Amino acid sequence: MNVPTDRYQQALDRFIVFWGEMATNWGINRTMAQIHALLYVSEEALDTDTIMERLQISRGNANMNLHSLMNWSLVYKVSVEGSRKDFYTAEKDVWHITAQIIKEREEREIKPVRQQLEECQALLWEGTEATSCAELSKQEQEFCQRIENLVDLMQVFEGFSKALLPLVHAHNADMIKQLVQLAATFSAASSPGENA
Repeated sequence: MNVPTDRYQQALDRFIVFWGEMATNWGINRTMAQIHALLYVSEEALDTDTIMERLQISRGNANMNLHSLMNWSLVYKVSVEGSRKDFYTAEKDVWHITAQIIKEREEREIKPVRQQLEECQALLWEGTEATSCAELSKQEQEFCQRIENLVDLMQVFEGFSKALLPLVHAHNADMIKQLVQLAATFSAASSPGENA
């Protein structure tokens, strides 16, 4: 096993801290992200004790977050010959990682929010003949319409995820770049005063 250079160790430390901070901006647990970062850059599979020592976390915290990472299909448990310990390695394909994160975020956040909003809206229609916001009382119409606006937004996010995932799975960076450029063009065209 190679002894890491100081610059390697500094870069690794910075990457782990950065990955954890970035992930919290996406609503992902910092420790979960740091474990993923450590395993992602590690050439060899690591056991729980090594992960705990390297990140200065408890066994319970390590086990809970490793379990979550395995549920997300970002980390895999592997066997190491001659050891009875559990070892872990991370998915190294950045396209697979991106696809899994998009899919998990949609399943865990966007879909449940949309479903809760739709249930709130259904409560407004309960006991009435109404099938749309326009058929409710004025006060209820405004509330219903605001919920409907949020539902529409969640559906846009879901549609974006569904449209993006096949491109990510196909590793189609060129098409994704074209979509981003197209979106930027539409954005610039819809708000010409902001760029003046």
